[in-house]
Amino acid sequence: MKSEEENMPGEKPPDLAEASSFIPHPSSFIVCENLVKIYKVTDIEVVALQGLDLAVERGELIGIVGASGSGKSTLLNVLGGLDRPSAGRVAVDGQDLLKLSDRDLDHYRRTRVGFVWQQVARNLIPYLTAQQNVEVPMTVAGIGAQEKQARSRSLLEAVGLWEHRHHRLAQLSGGQQQRVAIAVALANKPGLLLADEPTGELDSATAQQILGLLRQMNAQFGLTTIVVTHDPHIVQAVDRVVTIRDGRISSETIRRVSDVEAALTAGISPAAGQAAHVLEEYLVVDAGGRLQVPPDLLEQAGIGDRVTVEVNEEGILIRPVAGRPAAPSSAAPAQEEPLRAKPNGLREWWARISKQVR
Repeated sequence: MKSEEENMPGEKPPDLAEASSFIPHPSSFIVCENLVKIYKVTDIEVVALQGLDLAVERGELIGIVGASGSGKSTLLNVLGGLDRPSAGRVAVDGQDLLKLSDRDLDHYRRTRVGFVWQQVARNLIPYLTAQQNVEVPMTVAGIGAQEKQARSRSLLEAVGLWEHRHHRLAQLSGGQQQRVAIAVALANKPGLLLADEPTGELDSATAQQILGLLRQMNAQFGLTTIVVTHDPHIVQAVDRVVTIRDGRISSETIRRVSDVEAALTAGISPAAGQAAHVLEEYLVVDAGGRLQVPPDLLEQAGIGDRVTVEVNEEGILIRPVAGRPAAPSSAAPAQEEPLRAKPNGLREWWARISKQVR
Protein backbone atom coordinates (compact mmCIF):
# COMPACT_ATOMS: atom_id res chain seq x y z
CA MET A 1 0.00 0.00 0.00
CA LYS A 2 2.81 2.39 0.85
CA SER A 3 4.21 2.12 -2.67
CA GLU A 4 1.00 3.60 -4.08
CA GLU A 5 -0.10 5.76 -1.18
CA GLU A 6 1.73 8.04 1.18
CA ASN A 7 0.78 9.84 4.32
CA MET A 8 -0.54 13.31 3.74
CA PRO A 9 1.82 15.76 5.50
CA GLY A 10 0.77 18.88 7.30
CA GLU A 11 -2.06 19.66 9.63
CA LYS A 12 -5.19 17.60 9.80
CA PRO A 13 -8.46 19.04 8.48
CA PRO A 14 -9.98 21.71 10.74
CA ASP A 15 -13.08 19.63 11.50
CA LEU A 16 -10.84 16.91 12.94
CA ALA A 17 -8.70 19.16 15.08
CA GLU A 18 -11.14 19.60 17.94
CA ALA A 19 -10.22 18.22 21.34
CA SER A 20 -11.57 14.78 22.09
CA SER A 21 -13.85 14.12 25.06
CA PHE A 22 -13.26 10.38 24.71
CA ILE A 23 -12.04 8.98 28.05
CA PRO A 24 -10.95 5.32 27.87
CA HIS A 25 -10.63 3.14 30.94
CA PRO A 26 -7.07 3.27 32.34
CA SER A 27 -6.75 -0.52 31.97
CA SER A 28 -7.80 -0.63 28.30
CA PHE A 29 -5.49 -2.83 26.23
CA ILE A 30 -6.08 -0.79 23.05
CA VAL A 31 -6.75 2.94 23.00
CA CYS A 32 -7.40 4.96 19.83
CA GLU A 33 -8.08 8.66 20.40
CA ASN A 34 -9.11 11.04 17.62
CA LEU A 35 -7.34 8.76 15.15
CA VAL A 36 -6.87 10.21 11.66
CA LYS A 37 -5.44 8.56 8.58
CA ILE A 38 -5.10 10.48 5.32
CA TYR A 39 -3.75 8.94 2.14
CA LYS A 40 -2.69 10.73 -1.01
CA VAL A 41 -3.12 8.80 -4.26
CA THR A 42 -1.80 10.85 -7.20
CA ASP A 43 -3.66 14.16 -6.68
CA ILE A 44 -6.53 12.70 -4.67
CA GLU A 45 -6.64 12.90 -0.89
CA VAL A 46 -8.49 10.09 0.86
CA VAL A 47 -9.44 10.46 4.52
CA ALA A 48 -9.72 6.86 5.69
CA LEU A 49 -10.12 7.56 9.42
CA GLN A 50 -11.76 10.76 10.61
CA GLY A 51 -11.19 11.22 14.33
CA LEU A 52 -11.95 7.63 15.38
CA ASP A 53 -12.17 6.79 19.10
CA LEU A 54 -12.03 3.20 20.31
CA ALA A 55 -11.11 1.34 23.49
CA VAL A 56 -10.69 -2.45 23.69
CA GLU A 57 -10.22 -4.25 26.97
CA ARG A 58 -7.58 -6.94 27.53
CA GLY A 59 -8.87 -10.34 26.42
CA GLU A 60 -11.90 -8.89 24.63
CA LEU A 61 -13.14 -10.35 21.34
CA ILE A 62 -14.74 -7.76 19.09
CA GLY A 63 -15.97 -7.64 15.53
CA ILE A 64 -15.64 -4.61 13.26
CA VAL A 65 -18.11 -4.19 10.41
CA GLY A 66 -18.98 -1.52 7.87
CA ALA A 67 -19.28 -0.84 4.18
CA SER A 68 -16.27 -1.21 1.89
CA GLY A 69 -14.11 1.90 2.20
CA SER A 70 -15.41 2.79 5.66
CA GLY A 71 -11.97 2.45 7.28
CA LYS A 72 -12.09 -1.07 8.77
CA SER A 73 -8.91 -2.43 7.20
CA THR A 74 -7.10 0.88 7.71
CA LEU A 75 -7.77 0.63 11.43
CA LEU A 76 -6.50 -2.95 11.46
CA ASN A 77 -3.31 -1.91 9.63
CA VAL A 78 -2.69 0.85 12.17
CA LEU A 79 -3.23 -1.46 15.15
CA GLY A 80 -0.95 -4.07 13.58
CA GLY A 81 1.86 -1.58 13.03
CA LEU A 82 1.62 -1.94 9.24
CA ASP A 83 0.74 1.72 8.81
CA ARG A 84 1.19 4.90 10.82
CA PRO A 85 -1.74 7.26 11.42
CA SER A 86 -1.60 10.86 10.27
CA ALA A 87 -2.76 12.24 13.61
CA GLY A 88 -4.23 11.23 16.94
CA ARG A 89 -3.07 8.59 19.39
CA VAL A 90 -2.96 4.80 19.27
CA ALA A 91 -1.60 2.71 22.12
CA VAL A 92 -1.50 -1.08 22.51
CA ASP A 93 -0.77 -2.54 25.94
CA GLY A 94 0.57 0.82 27.08
CA GLN A 95 2.88 1.18 24.07
CA ASP A 96 2.37 4.33 21.97
CA LEU A 97 2.76 3.13 18.38
CA LEU A 98 3.31 6.64 17.04
CA LYS A 99 6.47 7.02 19.12
CA LEU A 100 8.09 3.75 18.01
CA SER A 101 11.03 3.82 15.63
CA ASP A 102 10.82 1.78 12.44
CA ARG A 103 12.98 -0.90 14.04
CA ASP A 104 10.84 -1.03 17.20
CA LEU A 105 7.67 -1.11 15.11
CA ASP A 106 9.05 -4.08 13.17
CA HIS A 107 9.78 -5.86 16.47
CA TYR A 108 6.25 -5.06 17.64
CA ARG A 109 4.75 -6.65 14.51
CA ARG A 110 6.84 -9.80 14.86
CA THR A 111 6.39 -10.39 18.57
CA ARG A 112 3.22 -8.69 19.79
CA VAL A 113 0.71 -9.16 16.95
CA GLY A 114 -0.67 -12.15 15.06
CA PHE A 115 -2.33 -11.68 11.66
CA VAL A 116 -4.90 -13.80 9.83
CA TRP A 117 -5.78 -12.63 6.31
CA GLN A 118 -8.56 -13.57 3.93
CA GLN A 119 -6.18 -14.64 1.16
CA VAL A 120 -4.34 -17.90 1.84
CA ALA A 121 -1.29 -16.62 -0.05
CA ARG A 122 -0.75 -14.00 2.68
CA ASN A 123 -1.04 -16.54 5.49
CA LEU A 124 0.83 -19.65 4.35
CA ILE A 125 3.70 -20.88 2.18
CA PRO A 126 2.21 -23.44 -0.26
CA TYR A 127 5.23 -25.75 -0.61
CA LEU A 128 5.62 -26.22 3.16
CA THR A 129 3.63 -28.61 5.32
CA ALA A 130 1.17 -27.38 7.95
CA GLN A 131 3.71 -27.94 10.73
CA GLN A 132 6.52 -26.27 8.79
CA ASN A 133 4.31 -23.22 8.21
CA VAL A 134 3.64 -22.92 11.93
CA GLU A 135 7.36 -23.16 12.66
CA VAL A 136 8.40 -20.41 10.21
CA PRO A 137 7.73 -17.45 12.56
CA MET A 138 9.56 -19.24 15.36
CA THR A 139 12.54 -19.90 13.09
CA VAL A 140 12.69 -16.19 12.22
CA ALA A 141 12.55 -15.39 15.95
CA GLY A 142 15.50 -17.73 16.62
CA ILE A 143 13.63 -20.27 18.73
CA GLY A 144 15.33 -23.64 19.16
CA ALA A 145 14.24 -26.80 17.35
CA GLN A 146 12.89 -28.61 20.41
CA GLU A 147 10.74 -25.68 21.51
CA LYS A 148 9.52 -25.14 17.92
CA GLN A 149 8.37 -28.73 17.62
CA ALA A 150 6.62 -28.69 20.97
CA ARG A 151 4.82 -25.41 20.32
CA SER A 152 3.85 -26.28 16.75
CA ARG A 153 2.34 -29.53 18.00
CA SER A 154 0.46 -27.71 20.76
CA LEU A 155 -0.98 -25.17 18.31
CA LEU A 156 -1.95 -27.71 15.66
CA GLU A 157 -3.67 -29.78 18.32
CA ALA A 158 -5.47 -26.66 19.52
CA VAL A 159 -6.87 -26.00 16.04
CA GLY A 160 -7.64 -29.68 15.47
CA LEU A 161 -5.10 -30.39 12.73
CA TRP A 162 -2.25 -32.34 14.31
CA GLU A 163 -3.12 -35.39 12.21
CA HIS A 164 -2.71 -33.21 9.09
CA ARG A 165 0.67 -31.82 10.11
CA HIS A 166 2.48 -33.30 7.09
CA HIS A 167 -0.08 -32.01 4.55
CA ARG A 168 0.67 -29.15 2.20
CA LEU A 169 -1.89 -26.50 1.24
CA ALA A 170 -3.16 -28.39 -1.80
CA GLN A 171 -4.09 -31.28 0.48
CA LEU A 172 -6.12 -29.12 2.87
CA SER A 173 -9.60 -27.63 2.53
CA GLY A 174 -10.18 -23.89 2.77
CA GLY A 175 -11.33 -24.18 6.36
CA GLN A 176 -8.31 -26.30 7.28
CA GLN A 177 -6.00 -23.76 5.67
CA GLN A 178 -7.50 -21.00 7.82
CA ARG A 179 -7.05 -23.19 10.89
CA VAL A 180 -3.36 -23.52 10.04
CA ALA A 181 -3.23 -19.75 9.47
CA ILE A 182 -4.59 -19.16 12.98
CA ALA A 183 -1.92 -21.49 14.39
CA VAL A 184 0.75 -19.57 12.45
CA ALA A 185 -0.58 -16.26 13.82
CA LEU A 186 -0.19 -17.59 17.37
CA ALA A 187 3.28 -19.09 16.87
CA ASN A 188 5.15 -16.25 18.57
CA LYS A 189 2.70 -15.95 21.49
CA PRO A 190 1.20 -12.55 20.57
CA GLY A 191 -1.13 -10.70 22.90
CA LEU A 192 -3.15 -9.25 20.01
CA LEU A 193 -4.75 -11.23 17.19
CA LEU A 194 -6.02 -9.33 14.13
CA ALA A 195 -8.17 -11.11 11.54
CA ASP A 196 -9.12 -9.35 8.29
CA GLU A 197 -12.08 -11.09 6.60
CA PRO A 198 -10.96 -14.56 7.82
CA THR A 199 -14.20 -16.16 6.55
CA GLY A 200 -14.51 -14.23 3.29
CA GLU A 201 -13.66 -17.21 1.05
CA LEU A 202 -15.44 -19.91 3.06
CA ASP A 203 -18.93 -21.39 2.93
CA SER A 204 -21.30 -20.41 5.74
CA ALA A 205 -20.93 -23.62 7.76
CA THR A 206 -17.12 -23.52 7.65
CA ALA A 207 -17.18 -19.78 8.37
CA GLN A 208 -19.11 -20.41 11.59
CA GLN A 209 -16.55 -23.03 12.61
CA ILE A 210 -13.69 -20.56 12.06
CA LEU A 211 -15.47 -17.88 14.09
CA GLY A 212 -16.01 -20.46 16.82
CA LEU A 213 -12.32 -21.38 16.70
CA LEU A 214 -11.31 -17.72 17.02
CA ARG A 215 -13.43 -17.48 20.16
CA GLN A 216 -11.90 -20.70 21.50
CA MET A 217 -8.35 -19.37 20.90
CA ASN A 218 -9.33 -16.05 22.45
CA ALA A 219 -10.31 -17.80 25.68
CA GLN A 220 -7.59 -20.47 25.69
CA PHE A 221 -4.63 -18.12 25.13
CA GLY A 222 -6.03 -14.95 26.73
CA LEU A 223 -5.84 -13.06 23.45
CA THR A 224 -7.28 -9.68 22.65
CA THR A 225 -8.91 -10.37 19.28
CA ILE A 226 -10.29 -8.05 16.59
CA VAL A 227 -12.10 -9.47 13.58
CA VAL A 228 -12.93 -7.31 10.55
CA THR A 229 -15.66 -8.94 8.52
CA HIS A 230 -18.78 -8.69 6.37
CA ASP A 231 -20.04 -11.99 7.82
CA PRO A 232 -23.44 -11.41 9.51
CA HIS A 233 -22.77 -14.35 11.85
CA ILE A 234 -20.05 -12.34 13.60
CA VAL A 235 -22.71 -11.06 15.99
CA GLN A 236 -23.11 -14.63 17.28
CA ALA A 237 -19.42 -15.12 18.03
CA VAL A 238 -18.09 -11.96 19.67
CA ASP A 239 -18.61 -9.89 22.79
CA ARG A 240 -19.10 -6.63 20.94
CA VAL A 241 -19.64 -5.48 17.36
CA VAL A 242 -18.36 -2.05 16.35
CA THR A 243 -19.72 -0.44 13.19
CA ILE A 244 -17.50 2.00 11.31
CA ARG A 245 -19.07 4.49 8.93
CA ASP A 246 -17.13 7.23 7.13
CA GLY A 247 -14.00 6.65 9.19
CA ARG A 248 -15.67 6.96 12.60
CA ILE A 249 -17.27 4.57 15.05
CA SER A 250 -21.01 4.99 14.45
CA SER A 251 -22.48 2.29 16.71
CA GLU A 252 -21.68 -0.55 19.07
CA THR A 253 -23.67 -3.74 19.53
CA ILE A 254 -23.07 -5.49 22.84
CA ARG A 255 -24.06 -9.02 23.82
CA ARG A 256 -24.86 -9.75 27.43
CA VAL A 257 -22.00 -11.62 29.08
CA SER A 258 -24.21 -14.53 30.16
CA ASP A 259 -25.18 -15.15 26.55
CA VAL A 260 -21.70 -14.98 25.02
CA GLU A 261 -20.38 -18.31 26.27
CA ALA A 262 -23.46 -20.13 24.99
CA ALA A 263 -23.37 -18.48 21.57
CA LEU A 264 -20.90 -20.70 19.75
CA THR A 265 -19.15 -23.94 20.48
CA ALA A 266 -17.16 -24.74 17.37
CA GLY A 267 -19.90 -23.27 15.21
CA ILE A 268 -22.81 -25.05 16.88
CA SER A 269 -25.81 -22.89 17.81
CA PRO A 270 -27.32 -23.19 21.31
CA ALA A 271 -29.92 -25.90 21.75
CA ALA A 272 -33.62 -25.16 21.60
CA GLY A 273 -35.11 -24.00 24.84
CA GLN A 274 -32.09 -21.98 25.93
CA ALA A 275 -32.50 -18.29 26.68
CA ALA A 276 -32.59 -15.99 23.68
CA HIS A 277 -29.49 -13.92 23.03
CA VAL A 278 -29.95 -10.27 23.88
CA LEU A 279 -28.31 -7.71 21.61
CA GLU A 280 -28.17 -4.06 22.57
CA GLU A 281 -27.13 -1.44 20.02
CA TYR A 282 -25.87 1.99 20.97
CA LEU A 283 -25.16 4.86 18.58
CA VAL A 284 -21.84 6.51 19.41
CA VAL A 285 -21.73 10.24 20.11
CA ASP A 286 -18.36 11.74 19.17
CA ALA A 287 -16.45 14.58 20.80
CA GLY A 288 -18.33 17.17 18.75
CA GLY A 289 -21.72 15.85 19.85
CA ARG A 290 -22.36 14.15 16.50
CA LEU A 291 -23.94 10.75 16.01
CA GLN A 292 -24.44 8.75 12.84
CA VAL A 293 -28.01 7.59 12.39
CA PRO A 294 -28.26 4.59 9.99
CA PRO A 295 -29.50 5.81 6.57
CA ASP A 296 -32.39 3.34 6.55
CA LEU A 297 -33.77 4.86 9.75
CA LEU A 298 -33.38 8.37 8.34
CA GLU A 299 -35.34 7.31 5.28
CA GLN A 300 -38.00 5.61 7.40
CA ALA A 301 -38.46 8.75 9.53
CA GLY A 302 -38.47 11.04 6.49
CA ILE A 303 -35.48 12.99 7.80
CA GLY A 304 -33.59 15.11 5.30
CA ASP A 305 -30.88 17.72 5.87
CA ARG A 306 -32.67 19.60 8.70
CA VAL A 307 -34.29 18.46 11.96
CA THR A 308 -35.81 19.97 15.07
CA VAL A 309 -34.62 18.82 18.49
CA GLU A 310 -36.54 19.00 21.73
CA VAL A 311 -36.03 17.60 25.21
CA ASN A 312 -38.83 15.65 26.86
CA GLU A 313 -39.15 13.31 29.83
CA GLU A 314 -37.65 10.35 27.95
CA GLY A 315 -34.68 12.21 26.44
CA ILE A 316 -34.08 14.04 23.17
CA LEU A 317 -36.65 13.88 20.40
CA ILE A 318 -35.52 14.46 16.80
CA ARG A 319 -38.20 15.41 14.25
CA PRO A 320 -37.96 15.96 10.48
CA VAL A 321 -38.59 19.46 9.14
CA ALA A 322 -41.58 19.67 6.86
CA GLY A 323 -40.75 20.49 3.28
CA ARG A 324 -37.09 19.42 3.45
CA PRO A 325 -35.94 16.70 1.00
CA ALA A 326 -35.83 13.24 2.57
CA ALA A 327 -32.57 11.34 2.91
CA PRO A 328 -31.80 9.28 -0.22
CA SER A 329 -31.89 5.50 -0.04
CA SER A 330 -28.56 3.87 0.68
CA ALA A 331 -26.83 2.75 -2.50
CA ALA A 332 -24.62 0.21 -0.74
CA PRO A 333 -25.47 -3.46 -1.36
CA ALA A 334 -27.10 -5.24 1.56
CA GLN A 335 -24.11 -7.52 2.12
CA GLU A 336 -21.76 -4.55 2.54
CA GLU A 337 -23.28 -3.64 5.92
CA PRO A 338 -24.74 -6.83 7.39
CA LEU A 339 -25.53 -5.23 10.74
CA ARG A 340 -27.37 -2.20 9.37
CA ALA A 341 -30.92 -1.79 10.65
CA LYS A 342 -33.66 -2.54 8.17
CA PRO A 343 -36.70 -0.30 7.51
CA ASN A 344 -38.77 -2.04 10.20
CA GLY A 345 -36.52 -0.41 12.80
CA LEU A 346 -33.79 -1.52 15.18
CA ARG A 347 -35.97 -3.44 17.62
CA GLU A 348 -37.65 -5.57 14.95
CA TRP A 349 -34.33 -6.24 13.24
CA TRP A 350 -32.61 -7.31 16.46
CA ALA A 351 -35.54 -9.61 17.18
CA ARG A 352 -34.97 -11.38 13.85
CA ILE A 353 -31.23 -11.70 14.47
CA SER A 354 -31.85 -13.05 17.97
CA LYS A 355 -34.02 -15.85 16.59
CA GLN A 356 -31.12 -17.01 14.39
CA VAL A 357 -28.88 -17.76 17.38
CA ARG A 358 -31.34 -19.45 19.72
